[in-house]
Parts: sequence; structure tokens; C-alpha cells
Amino acid sequence: MNAGGLSRTESDGKLPITMPHLARPLSLLVLLLAACAGAGADGTAGEAARRAQMVERQIQARGIRTPRVLDAMRKVPRHEFVPPAHRSQAHEDHALPIEEGQTISQPYIVALMTDLARLDRRSRVLEVGTGSGYQAAVLAEVAAEVYSIEIVEPLCRSAAARLARLGYRSIHLRCGDGYRGWPDAAPFDAILVTAAPPEIPRPLQDQLVVGGRLVAPVGESDRQELVVLTRTRAGWQRRTVEPVAFVPMTGEAQGRASRPAR
Repeated sequence: MNAGGLSRTESDGKLPITMPHLARPLSLLVLLLAACAGAGADGTAGEAARRAQMVERQIQARGIRTPRVLDAMRKVPRHEFVPPAHRSQAHEDHALPIEEGQTISQPYIVALMTDLARLDRRSRVLEVGTGSGYQAAVLAEVAAEVYSIEIVEPLCRSAAARLARLGYRSIHLRCGDGYRGWPDAAPFDAILVTAAPPEIPRPLQDQLVVGGRLVAPVGESDRQELVVLTRTRAGWQRRTVEPVAFVPMTGEAQGRASRPAR
């Protein structure tokens, strides 16, 4: 082969045919393809490494040990749910703004609420407050089916498109007020509320199976607590987990909070 060229030898012993005019374009093409492949691999590997570090330092370090929850947090590409302007902070230990004045919760809170729900592969879950779709995606990695409701229509549409693009087929999304839940799909093994009502809506409680858990931030904007409500055959068990800060639940929940006491 001539230096800098491509060649082939004919079987009849003739001189090799060289094509030096193709060498440079082909070489450049190979280099460009290799660079693109390397960049893609490095990008994917880099995000996975950042998620692994996030799980180790922010979630396991705070005492969450459930393997399937940790695996879900490592797997779901959190950066895909964060606006480009904040993507460099996607794995940091705090909430981030998304569209329409809403937020995506810090990784630890997403993992904590998922862990408190006590899900398995057969679980059917209702989420009130889809937001970016990140919590729904994490739930989908742990449970069988996720039903999620978002009251802000632009957020609902963008979350639906994002989840479809990422291949989540077990998430059912509805645009509307989540105060009254999703009666057509009830009962649920767990319900997660990702915006804070003043009190837990009774229609949501009624859509839990016996033994099911409802996990929600409850309270006013200046004082909220993460609550786990478990339905038993005898009634309800309520446990307060820790102080939190969520956006307020709007729609009917907000209207009820503003009504004067009688």
C-alpha cells in the first residue's frame, strides 16, 4: 500500500490500483466518527458516574438502604428532567427550578418519598404533581404502574413528551387537578403527593388499599412536614418524618385552605 493511499491488488498480478484522492476524506470521516462515539460514551459514562456519586453521598449517607430505590436513583437520567440552564447542577443536593415557577425536588427527597412508599414490582402508584416527570420515572423503575396527575397543563405536556422519549411505558399521565385523585384507576398501593396541601385530601385517602401508604408534605409554606399515612383495617396511622419545603398544592386544595372556618 502506498503511503497515504488505499490500494488493492488484482489477482492477475497487475500493479495495485491506488486511490490517494479518497484517503484524506475517509481518514477525516473515521476520525470524526471516532470522536463523536467517544464523546457520546464519555457523556453517558460521566452522567452515570455523577448519579452514582449522588446516590452514595446524598442518599445512602442519609440512611436509605433499599436496593431497588438506590438502583432506580442510579438509573434514571436526572439531567434529562432539568432545564438546560441548570443542567450542570442536576445532581447537586438541592431542589432546582423548572418551568412554570415549579421545582424538581432534591435527589434525597425523591429517594426518601419512594422509600417510604414501600413499593414492590406489583405495586400500583398514584402521584399527584408530575412536575418534570422525574419522580414518576423513579417510581416506574420500582413499581408496576404509575398514574400521575399534573395541574399545570404546559408542564403536563412537556413531562408526557419527555417520559415518552425516554421510553417509560408504564406511566399514565393526566392533566388536571389531583385533589380528587384518579378514581377510575383506584385503589392504589401507594400515593405520593409532591406539592403541599394544608391537610391531606380525603379523596386521596379513600383511594388507598388497606395496608397502603400515602406520602405527602403537609402544611403551609412556612411550616411543612413530610407525613406518612398508612391505611389499616381499623383506620389510619399517621407518622411525621421530617420538616420539608415544597411548593403549595394549588387548585381545589388551595381553594379549601382559603375558605373561612365555620
